[in-house]
Amino acid sequence: MRLIRLLVLLMIVLALASQAARFLIVDDPQPSDAIVVLAGETAGRPARGLELLRRQMAPRMFIDAETHNEIYDKPLVSLAQNYISSLPEASRIAVCPIPGLSTDAETNDVQHCLQPLGVHRVLIVTSDFHTRRALSIFRTRLPQYQYSVAAVSDPVHFGRAWWTHREWAKVTVDEWMRLMWWECVDRWR
Repeated sequence: MRLIRLLVLLMIVLALASQAARFLIVDDPQPSDAIVVLAGETAGRPARGLELLRRQMAPRMFIDAETHNEIYDKPLVSLAQNYISSLPEASRIAVCPIPGLSTDAETNDVQHCLQPLGVHRVLIVTSDFHTRRALSIFRTRLPQYQYSVAAVSDPVHFGRAWWTHREWAKVTVDEWMRLMWWECVDRWR
């Protein structure tokens, strides 16, 4: 009888673990006053934000760019501005400079960009594995706004069948650790 209970418990744990990556993903973009593309991955996130802007999900968009980072001696803020200038929607897009080094710190920087506009609803664009934690952080740190989130998938780094690829497993475990740290420690600071 004890062995059966142990096997049932093991099956339940395995079933829950198989859904670990799926739980991290929230993808429910809603019409908003502004789109905020979070700093970090610079290929898919801005492209997804631009797609949402073109679909009229919001009248304006911010691309967060880290102020402390450079690529080939070019500041990311300058590269982001050059990218925006080349777009037909350039008048509706702005760079939001981000000196913070975490999603939690990024909320303060985003607040400085959003506040002058008087927006109420914000659509966050970030990597799919990062959506649940980012949404929770923004809702906690800036509760004066209503949030929705759009997920950007990158099958090279993350997938729902996380146990089938080494990189997917690393990203899933890392994001779970970050989510748990946020929920158990940082949220309460």
